[in-house]
Amino acid sequence: MKHQIGGHDENNFSYNYSLIEGGPLGDKLEKINYDNKFEAAAGGGSICKSSMKFYTVGGSVITEDEIKALIKGSEGVYKPVEAYLLANPEACN
Repeated sequence: MKHQIGGHDENNFSYNYSLIEGGPLGDKLEKINYDNKFEAAAGGGSICKSSMKFYTVGGSVITEDEIKALIKGSEGVYKPVEAYLLANPEACN
């Protein structure tokens, strides 16, 4: 997979990037943009708010099931990172 970094904002704890080649793009998607923002949680820790924007090729249409599968795949990246950071809080210093 090939990603393109869009940018990051250290003051707002946010970043964005695009998947531009390989992975789940197949023949229907040109790219997927990801926007992520981290906010402090009321009880401690943080909350990650994410959004994905899909850019289709030509007149291609992606179904609701395909979108759900793409979202589930993205969530699969965050769970191992979350587990690692919870087990190793010093990694963030």
